[in-house]
Formats: sequence, structure tokens, C-alpha cells
Amino acid sequence: MNYRINPRTIHPPAAKYSHAVLSTGFQKILHSSGIVPVDSEGITPEHIGDQANLIWKNIGEILSEAHMEVSDIVEVTTYVVNNRDLQVVMESRDAHLKGHRAASTLVTVSELAQEQWKMEISIVAVK
Repeated sequence: MNYRINPRTIHPPAAKYSHAVLSTGFQKILHSSGIVPVDSEGITPEHIGDQANLIWKNIGEILSEAHMEVSDIVEVTTYVVNNRDLQVVMESRDAHLKGHRAASTLVTVSELAQEQWKMEISIVAVK
């Protein structure tokens, strides 16, 4: 069975999609969309470090709603608009993963869907 995960504690999806989809059966598998740096009131912080921390907070809300934890994340894909800020992005990831080592891909891109977004992250989690 598949369940859409759209926590009320984070901003609603920007279009017709879900923040994540949870598949249950023998294992629970959670696939997220690209989680963007938008808070529950629709505000995006300017600094990329604040954006990274907000994204990880939103990921935490999604995991919580799926009854999962950071340690259940098996894959992280991060998209960053400019490669000058990679260190702060990686430091935020490491702080929020708390020593957990998921497979991780970091991609620099020329732009994202909204000009103010400097990054977005998608995850896969299994429990």
C-alpha cells in the first residue's frame, strides 16, 4: 500500500505532488520529492546554511509522520545552485544525520524551480 506524506507542520507542496510517498509491505520504503527551503508559513531564508537546516528540519517532519528516523535514510541526493557553498551544505547534512552514513550524492546545478532556492534535497528511507 502507498501513502502520501504531506505533514501539516511544513509548507504544502508547490504543485500537484506529495512531499513523500511511503510504501508498506514487508518493509516500509519512503521516497521523498525534492524538499525545498520553505517554512510552514511559506518563507525561504536567504542564507544557504539556514536553507540547509530548514530542509533537514522538513525532512525530519516527513520522517516523523512516516514513523521513521534519520537512521532509516539510505540515500540522500542534494542539489546546490553554486559550488562555493558546498562546505556549509555538507556540514548541515552531517550535523542532522548525527553520524549516520547514508549513500549520498551532491550535484551542482545552474538553477532550481524558484530563484530564491539555493538547494533542495531528496531522500529514500527504509525501515
